[in-house]
Amino acid sequence: MRRSRLVVFASSLLLAAVTALTGATAAHASRLAPNGGYVALGDSYSSGVGAGSYVSSSGSCKRSSKAFPYLWNAAHSPSSFAFTACSGARTGDVLAGQLGPLNASTGLVSVTVGGNDAGFADVMTTCVTSSDSTCVARIDTARAYVDATLPGKLDSVYSAIRSKAPNARVVVLGYPRFYRLGTACLGLSETKRAAINKAADHLDAAIARRAAAHGFVFGDVRTSFAGHEICSGGSWLHSVNWLNIGESYHPTASGQSGGYLPALGGAA
Repeated sequence: MRRSRLVVFASSLLLAAVTALTGATAAHASRLAPNGGYVALGDSYSSGVGAGSYVSSSGSCKRSSKAFPYLWNAAHSPSSFAFTACSGARTGDVLAGQLGPLNASTGLVSVTVGGNDAGFADVMTTCVTSSDSTCVARIDTARAYVDATLPGKLDSVYSAIRSKAPNARVVVLGYPRFYRLGTACLGLSETKRAAINKAADHLDAAIARRAAAHGFVFGDVRTSFAGHEICSGGSWLHSVNWLNIGESYHPTASGQSGGYLPALGGAA
């Protein structure tokens, strides 16, 4: 009798372990390949500006076949794939022109947006062409916008996504720090680099707060880009490119595959 009880007990433990393992495996598979389609929204960091291999039909949106949405789709084969992210997009552009593919069967949505609203291009232009004090002053203006105005704009986008795709897992991806500090590097001063990095942190914090408020997952790419910033010696970001200015300060193909794709995969 005692041995029978031990056998039953051991069998129960084994069954529980197998069930837990099976459940964990199923949950992991669900995270990697959610039921339904995948829709990729956002700005140039999602469209893949800087990665090359642009899809001709995407025109000025510059959607790259080396961008993380394309790579995720190829790796996981969701039931459908819609790639509406577009270079230069602001929150209003996402609302007006990118949400069409979303519906109740959408299983996964990724989005990067907010940098253009905050004046990213003008900040970088100012810092490249002006003094330290002028650069910092322009960054302070952008930070004030991020604090006072951007949250409401993000709320509008996130609410619209949830309304149109009520069953989707939504991953909001942030922006990397641009510079590795404390290294000898041609170009911007250390003062400018530090201020730009702090601005990126400030923007990411604001985006993460609004994403959490809507029940979305924030994908922090600063971790995956660590050690691959400009001035690192192995940068995954373009520095100023005077021959193709639009690619400046955007991820390379390696930044898309090694920086953004793991951030999406870890949160999807």
